[in-house]
Amino acid sequence: MTLQNITPILRIFNVEKATEFYIDFLGFQLDWQHRFGENFPLYLQISKDQCLLHLSEHHGDASPGSSIRIHCDHIEQYHQMLAAKDYQFAKPELSQTPWDTQEFQITDPFFNRLIFWQDLAK
Repeated sequence: MTLQNITPILRIFNVEKATEFYIDFLGFQLDWQHRFGENFPLYLQISKDQCLLHLSEHHGDASPGSSIRIHCDHIEQYHQMLAAKDYQFAKPELSQTPWDTQEFQITDPFFNRLIFWQDLAK
């Protein structure tokens, strides 16, 4: 038996705000989306490089306020790219942790915390 990658599901409440944050600001792309019918909640997949996230308006899929850690090669470059966008609602600061990683944290419009990190020991 082999375990594979995981795909977190994050709760969202507004598709326009999710698009502005995840696609326009963070640089993810929309892979697919699904609704069971008209006026039903949206479920979608976004990705950036090898990172896959599912976003859901369904109230039973996830709790708002979750935290996830996303490994990021070239974290300084990604951080600089985000800082250059001057996004009104997030000004992440790059820091070094006592456990020898560099990271920055961003909270999405739905109180989910994304922690981007890179191991400095390698």
